[in-house]
Amino acid sequence: MKYIAYCRKSTDEPDRQILSIEAQIAEVKEFAEREGLEVVKFITESKTAKEPGREKFTELIRMLEAGEANGILSWHPDRLARNSIDGGRIIYLLDTGKLLDLKFPQFWFDNTPQGKFMLNIAFGQSKYYVDNLSENVKRGNRQKLRRGEWPNHAPFGYINDSRTKLIQIDRKRAPFLVKAFEMFSTGGYTYVDIINYFTKNKVFNTSNGDRIFHKDKMKRILGDPFYTGLMRFNGELYEGKHKSLITKKLFDQVQEIIKSRNRKQKVIKQEFEFLGLMMCKECGGAITAEKHTRFYPRTNNTVDFIYYRCSKKKGYCSQRYAKKDDIEQQIKDAVSKVSLTEFAANKFLEWANKDAEKEKTKVSGLIEQLKRELKETEEKLDRLLEGYLDKVIDSQEYQHKKNVLIQEKLSLQGRIKEISERGTEWLEPLKNFIGSALSCAKIARAKNTNHDLAIMVKTVGSNFFLFNQQLQVEYQNRGWKTLATYPLPAISDVPRPSDPDLLRDMDSNHDR
Repeated sequence: MKYIAYCRKSTDEPDRQILSIEAQIAEVKEFAEREGLEVVKFITESKTAKEPGREKFTELIRMLEAGEANGILSWHPDRLARNSIDGGRIIYLLDTGKLLDLKFPQFWFDNTPQGKFMLNIAFGQSKYYVDNLSENVKRGNRQKLRRGEWPNHAPFGYINDSRTKLIQIDRKRAPFLVKAFEMFSTGGYTYVDIINYFTKNKVFNTSNGDRIFHKDKMKRILGDPFYTGLMRFNGELYEGKHKSLITKKLFDQVQEIIKSRNRKQKVIKQEFEFLGLMMCKECGGAITAEKHTRFYPRTNNTVDFIYYRCSKKKGYCSQRYAKKDDIEQQIKDAVSKVSLTEFAANKFLEWANKDAEKEKTKVSGLIEQLKRELKETEEKLDRLLEGYLDKVIDSQEYQHKKNVLIQEKLSLQGRIKEISERGTEWLEPLKNFIGSALSCAKIARAKNTNHDLAIMVKTVGSNFFLFNQQLQVEYQNRGWKTLATYPLPAISDVPRPSDPDLLRDMDSNHDR
């Protein structure tokens, strides 16, 4: 009788008591010599048997069906199968006579009804072990999540601390990740811009070596609430013990930007930086770009000219071409119109800080109100859990309502922390707005920065229309509208706003 020796060790099995492949081979060889068995081939495999589809196991079955051997030699039945399909294939080969014998150093088998019955039990025990192990792992993961511990590999921006078994902030990459969220929240940056920012600073995807981030990976990162302190696992949110990198407020701003964008964003060619920015005012068609090259024989030179025009896909349109240089200058004017000089920016920050100090004494009532709302939210979570345990609501409804309440709780905690530390909620957004207005002046003056110019104009404005070669801009919120309506003089004499709400009008997040 000819035997095929099959040895398997799964790389993902936690049962460390199972011998390695080398040890199995040694044990099987010694057993074959002791029993006088003829082994025609050793087949080894490093793959789990929880699911069918093992290549080497399929080769074993093929050799038995072809009559190249009629016996199997293995360490234990669980090396052959841990699922019902593969176990059934072994039993069927015994029933059809293509497999006459199985030998195991650790298991007795005879090719009799009683022997096949015992083999079936052994395969059933192997499957039960796998199923039970899976349930134990799931139960362990749920318990970790309840404790606020992430059960998987740390997301980008964090690292797994082997000493404490907890997740810690990756000090090298986390600052770039925070900056990426801040950039994207302005609405002026695409996924490709963020990837280029990472690449420029030599921040790569650590999960696959030093490779550049893929667009889908960047989408998942910017949509992951883990960075706010929440953990999303199988669609359900849990409160994590790890330190958050960004605020819930910033995360929500990014999600609004993601929702407002088309899923299929095209990468704009570098030579057409303003492509996709404008619409035709006359017919509502998209504005496209063209490049024309002209040869000058006198200088033996070629010069490229770029024009923007209506695509005219919606019917007749009388609008003419507009030169790129003219569009660029109009965009610079639009950005410059809402810019602040360095002196003006510092003056506004000085006034804002003074007003914030005055408000610190008035925020105690607001904090108490937010704490009451937080307590009510926590009570709702408790009642929701009781309703789920009492089977008053189903798991799907429980998961949805829990996610809403968890996010509401995190938002309230963030607001309480912000007001307690800064005394006001509008100061930080206002500082960001003033910083952007200061950047407007620098970008409008700079040369050969059309890419940055396109990003900045999308930050300050929206609904860009081209009509009679003139750009029309609608500024996004009250802050930018205020600067555009009441431009400040480019001198050191900056009047303090008489309207006490003017500073709040400049809050770039006020209308979001």
